[in-house]
Amino acid sequence: MEIQYFGANCIRIVYKKTGFVIDDNLSELGLNPVTKEGDVFLRTHGEFTPNKKPKLVVDGPGEYEVSDVSVKAIAARAHMDEEGKNAATMFKLDIADVRIAVTGHIYPELTDEQLEEMGTVDMLIVPVGNAGYTLDAIGAGKIIKKFEPKIVIPTHYADKAVKYEVPQTSLEDAIKELPFEMKEKVAKFKVKHSDIPDIPEIVILERQ
Repeated sequence: MEIQYFGANCIRIVYKKTGFVIDDNLSELGLNPVTKEGDVFLRTHGEFTPNKKPKLVVDGPGEYEVSDVSVKAIAARAHMDEEGKNAATMFKLDIADVRIAVTGHIYPELTDEQLEEMGTVDMLIVPVGNAGYTLDAIGAGKIIKKFEPKIVIPTHYADKAVKYEVPQTSLEDAIKELPFEMKEKVAKFKVKHSDIPDIPEIVILERQ
């Protein structure tokens, strides 16, 4: 499995030649879209559409099996939602025994039912940019504490190349609030089950 970051909340995971693309709204943010024909398109919020014809679009609750990958979509309260409204979608991907949680722009106080649906998590992909738009480092920290992942990949932080609706917190400032040390960035993150560390760590991906 190979993971790349393309800015904002957009991640592309490739496994067995199938791409799983999360939140590719890059064309709205001044960047080039990355979805390829035949990808699985996962949308945690909003109404943006893929630029290429995907194999599958998932933007609401359900369970799917694609190319030996289990995808579970769980309804969640979006960061700016009023209480009782669940306009966002969290995802859990089980890829070769690596369990990945993708939160998107959610409200950090998850219910016991949502936590039970998500289950055990090895890796967490979570935004940290704040500014009233998404989770800040404190909110992300609450989710990290609940899921107890071994690997955390932060997304949606300040980047001069990304035309955010509102300015986002820098990655360096967000990391100060998380229980991890800043590490060197990597262009691609290749991981398999045997690579999951015993001590939790943060993985910083370069924007492609």
